[in-house]
Amino acid sequence: MAQWDELGMDIAYEEALLGYKENGVPIGGCLINNKDGKILGRGHNMRFQEGSATLHGEISTLENAGRMKGSVYKDCTLYTTLSPCDMCTGAILLYGIKRCVIGENVTFKSPGESYLESRGCETKVVDDKRCKSIMQKFIEERPQDWYEDIGE
Repeated sequence: MAQWDELGMDIAYEEALLGYKENGVPIGGCLINNKDGKILGRGHNMRFQEGSATLHGEISTLENAGRMKGSVYKDCTLYTTLSPCDMCTGAILLYGIKRCVIGENVTFKSPGESYLESRGCETKVVDDKRCKSIMQKFIEERPQDWYEDIGE
């Protein structure tokens, strides 16, 4: 599983950067099959681009993966550039994803992390400097949009 972590986080960051360039919230994700390293989905926060209340990076990643048998998710790792909010935590649990690798949780640390662990989902925070930097830049430039994104 850990053999795909660098690839998964690189893709998640690429997605976050794409979101930033689209004037969106720079949070990206990637879903990788643990057995063979196949990339099943990738996406980024599209709330501003699509006028959506719910299209966070993790949700966009799952949406872009498309419909799959429930058993497929159970052999996957979800990579996300930022600690997953309660909504995204719920999606991870709903589909039985057993592992979540988080780019950083300094900018925002959701109670979802400990909830994922308590429900049997392994979480790993990699403290990725790129993820921290892009979020800090976004928050400095657009604080009102950041607070809207996290529901404050």
